[in-house]
Amino acid sequence: MCRMLMGFACCLVAFPSADTRAEEPKSRHFDFRYDFDVTDLKPGQVARIWMPVPPSNDEQAVSIVGRQLAGEGRIGKESKYGNQIIFVEAAANSDGRIANSITYRISRNEVVAGPADAIPDSVAVAFLKPDAMVPIDGKPLTLLNGKNLPSDQDQLGRTLYDIVNHHMRYSKEGTGWGRGDSEWACESGFGNCSDFHSLFISLARSQKMPAKFEIGFGLPEKHGKGDVAGYHCWAKFRPAGRGWVPVDISEANKNPKLTDYYYGHLTPDRVTFGTGRDLVLEPKQTGPPLNFFVYPYVEVDGKPYAAEKIKRHFSFADVE
Repeated sequence: MCRMLMGFACCLVAFPSADTRAEEPKSRHFDFRYDFDVTDLKPGQVARIWMPVPPSNDEQAVSIVGRQLAGEGRIGKESKYGNQIIFVEAAANSDGRIANSITYRISRNEVVAGPADAIPDSVAVAFLKPDAMVPIDGKPLTLLNGKNLPSDQDQLGRTLYDIVNHHMRYSKEGTGWGRGDSEWACESGFGNCSDFHSLFISLARSQKMPAKFEIGFGLPEKHGKGDVAGYHCWAKFRPAGRGWVPVDISEANKNPKLTDYYYGHLTPDRVTFGTGRDLVLEPKQTGPPLNFFVYPYVEVDGKPYAAEKIKRHFSFADVE
C-alpha cells in the first residue's frame, strides 16, 4: 500500500525553438521546487495532506534532492493509473500553518510518437471509457457532424486535433474554464489546456481510440530560473498499430507556427506529475474523486479543505 519516504528516489522526464525541433530529440535538466503552506488552521489542528509525485519513465528521470515535510511522509500509489502520492498527516504550528517543500531533480526528454508497444487490453479499455467531465457522446460529438472522418486512425487523430484547434481559442476570460469540461469547452469555444485536451479526448474515445490525460507543469523555453505560475496538461492517443501519440493543442493554438510540431511531439520544457481523471487517492480521501491531481489536496476534520487556504509556490532552476 505505502512505503516510507526515506530513501525514496524516482525518475521523471519540460518547449525548444521552431528551428531546432527537426533535429534529434532534445533534453532538459532542472530542479523543480514544490512548496505549499496549509493556512488558517487552529494551532494543533490536524490535517491530512496528499501531494502528487512525478514519475520516472522513458520521458523523464526524477530524484528527490531536498524535502522538508511537516510529518513523516509515506509513498503510496493510486490503483487506477498508478500515480504516486506522498501522504502526510500533521498538526498546525502556533501560527495555524503547516509547511511542506520538496525539490525534485529532473531530466526531461523531448517526446516523439513511437512505434507500437504492448499494453494490456485492460489498460486500453480504461482509456476508452468516459470520465465525469469527459463524455464520449452528447454535445462534444456535434463537432463531428458533417465531417468526413478518415478510417486510418493516425489520420483520424490529426483530423480531431485540427477540429479542436480550429474550434477552440486559448483564453482564461470569465469563469468556467480550467475544469477540463468537454461539454463546456464545446459550447464556449475557448478555455485553457485542460479544456482543449478534454474535448480532444472525448472525440478520440468516441471513435474507439484510447486517449489519456497527462498533467504537470510547463517551463519557459528560456533556460535559467524563476517561478512557475501553474499547471500545464496535454493528451496522448493510441491509433491502431502504433504507440502513444502526444498532442499539445493549446500550445499549438497559442503558437500556430508550431501546429505541425505539437501533433506527435512534446518539448522537454515540462514535467509530468500524473495521469488520468476522477482519482481516488492512497490512502483514500473522504471527499469525492479528484477531477485531476497536480496541486496538493488537503482534508481537515474529514472534509476537503478550501483550496484558497493552501498557499502554493512552484519554481524551477536549470541545471546545466
